[in-house]
Amino acid sequence: MTLGLLDGHPLPREPLDRRLAALRTGPRATALPQPGSSEDRQLTRWVAQVLLTEALCEAVATERGLVLGSGATHLDQQAAVELGSITAAAYESSPAVRAVYESVTADIEPTPEDIAHYRAMTTRTPAARWRLALPGGESEADPDTVPRALAEALRAAPVGEWVTVGPWTAALLATTTPEATPDPTPRLREAARRAAFVRWLDHERARRLTLVEGLEHPGDPAQPDNHHRH
Repeated sequence: MTLGLLDGHPLPREPLDRRLAALRTGPRATALPQPGSSEDRQLTRWVAQVLLTEALCEAVATERGLVLGSGATHLDQQAAVELGSITAAAYESSPAVRAVYESVTADIEPTPEDIAHYRAMTTRTPAARWRLALPGGESEADPDTVPRALAEALRAAPVGEWVTVGPWTAALLATTTPEATPDPTPRLREAARRAAFVRWLDHERARRLTLVEGLEHPGDPAQPDNHHRH
């Protein structure tokens, strides 16, 4: 009746039973696997790993004297994928996990090389836009979508002067350029922090947690309910 061992000390299973009971009586109960099935045992393993992650971070938070916040938080899809489902669930549910995350990653910053590479891969020269006066009113357009002969006449005419070329009549009122791509540093910082936390947490799990039979990691290929095959 043990959830697992933290630093060699057994953790009680009762929190796992309570968490599973809450899931099975909660609003998503109908989406859960049939009790006693292989998928149900995998769910139990998954929840156990969430609780072990929370317990590990509670111990670390105590050791570091961290102040815990309150309430819950919700990760966006990208952050949840980068952390992995178990860590993401623990992060959302446990103030201790969030406090340890902040402590462990406080000094993480993207390198200048990372920022330069991101800019090189994603930055595009903003396209100019024309604000045009037309017989029926005003409109915005990409210059490349304006008929070539009309576009050439508009470029040659003073701003605001009406020009007619064939069936088209228009006046160029203004040329605008969209804002430059936002600074990617905050986004890259958060991605680097998540990657660093995952590495740190994997190391601490391996060093401080001992799993017990029946509550192995759901992805462990040695446990009997792992049906994932390549």
